[in-house]
Amino acid sequence: MPTIHITTVIHAPMDRVYDLSRSITLHKRSMAHLQEEAIKGRTNGLIEREETVTWQAKHLGKIRRLTTRITEMNYKDYFCDEMVEGDFTYMKHEHHFKEIGNGTVAIDIMEFGTPYGWLGRMFERFYLNKYMTRLLQVRNEVIKEYAESEKWRVILD
Repeated sequence: MPTIHITTVIHAPMDRVYDLSRSITLHKRSMAHLQEEAIKGRTNGLIEREETVTWQAKHLGKIRRLTTRITEMNYKDYFCDEMVEGDFTYMKHEHHFKEIGNGTVAIDIMEFGTPYGWLGRMFERFYLNKYMTRLLQVRNEVIKEYAESEKWRVILD
């Protein structure tokens, strides 16, 4: 099962980075290139513990849906979303936040699995791991851009 680990340094207060990271509105902006929309559950604002969101987006030439639930949350430090329904056999995304002198370190750890046995594992290894890593990097670049400028006010105010 692949595990993606991404560390992003963001020069902004930890509470701002935490809230931008759980913003449905900002996530939609970061994934606009995939026509991603929140279509069910929490569809705007800040997602909370035990809430779900169903995303619809075009991936690999096909419209796909993924429903996740926030299963754990420790305000400002950590939250975790896990797949409830979707194309993966398993998906867990942990979001960790650490305060540093000039901002915040955001750490993403994502694990996922695909169906189709050895063929699915080859797909994970040679394509999907890079694809998912790039999606997380794009998302984090947008969070960083908003957090480090005054753009965050459009999302959180």
